[in-house]
Amino acid sequence: MTNITKSQDYKALIQDIKSKVQSAQIKAAISVNKELLKLYWEIAQIIIEKESNSSWGDSLIKQISSDLKDEFPSMKGFSTTNLKYMRRWYLFYEKSQQLVDQITSIPWGHNIAIFIKAENTNEATFYVQKTIENNWSRSVLVHQIENNLYSREAKAINNFEAKLPSPQSDLAKQTLKDPYCFDFLTLREKYDERDLENELINHVSKFLLELGAGFSFIGKQYRLEINGDEFFTDLLFYHVRLHSYVVVELKTVKFKPEFAGKLNFYVSAMDDLLKTELDNPTIGILICKSKNNTVVEYALKDVNKPIGVSEYTITKNLPDKFKSSLPSIEEIEAELND
Repeated sequence: MTNITKSQDYKALIQDIKSKVQSAQIKAAISVNKELLKLYWEIAQIIIEKESNSSWGDSLIKQISSDLKDEFPSMKGFSTTNLKYMRRWYLFYEKSQQLVDQITSIPWGHNIAIFIKAENTNEATFYVQKTIENNWSRSVLVHQIENNLYSREAKAINNFEAKLPSPQSDLAKQTLKDPYCFDFLTLREKYDERDLENELINHVSKFLLELGAGFSFIGKQYRLEINGDEFFTDLLFYHVRLHSYVVVELKTVKFKPEFAGKLNFYVSAMDDLLKTELDNPTIGILICKSKNNTVVEYALKDVNKPIGVSEYTITKNLPDKFKSSLPSIEEIEAELND
């Protein structure tokens, strides 16, 4: 009798079944999460309505928490703290109830992080949609909020609208940030472009997270040979959503107009030497220490390739000799309590 487990047909069959089971598990988890958050929304609505026509105050939430935990001992989420979170969540989105379907599509922990940290519903909606699009974990979401992605995305000066067809130009704009936050780097006080490049590659996972979804790293100092002459781009990526190569040039000084000309040359060479019929036009990103926006706009005016120009920031680590003089978190909290 043939051993069925060694059959290629059986292996394909069982893999297909496993995929369907996993898909069903994911759908079930999403469905359960959505129903749970809809329950939270309804509980919050009931609490707020009762608070508006009673004088029970905080005792209402405490009593509801106690009774629900007694009635449903195996069900988590009915603590006083969580009921207060539900209440704050409802009040935050109360005037934008059309968003309920979206906010109930992401986990409760993600929701708490967003409505606690977001300034308004526009910012909150941005992070909700990004979480759904990119399947962010809570730690990644918190990282993006704390690094203020909302105010940085699609803000870089660029000529994409003039050099790329729609909708590619719109999507390309969304890939840019200004400034890029390189707080994960540990550079000495005086560093050059090669130091910056090497540090970014040493922390490539964090660098890719900062660049955003869709970027795949190809290499550094990518060699271009043009009729016997050699040239090297700083960093080369491929963007899987844009279907484009992306040349990134790093400058540890303020933007100069000639930087745009050099990057334009690299992008043009990439289009001729590397791009295939399946790829969209190559894009250039110039990341400088600082820039004069008006100078950048003039420099990009007559550049014939799609280029975006951004700044980068690095928060300096505090020297060890000063760290001991700062109060600890515990000392600050104690002072505030006093």
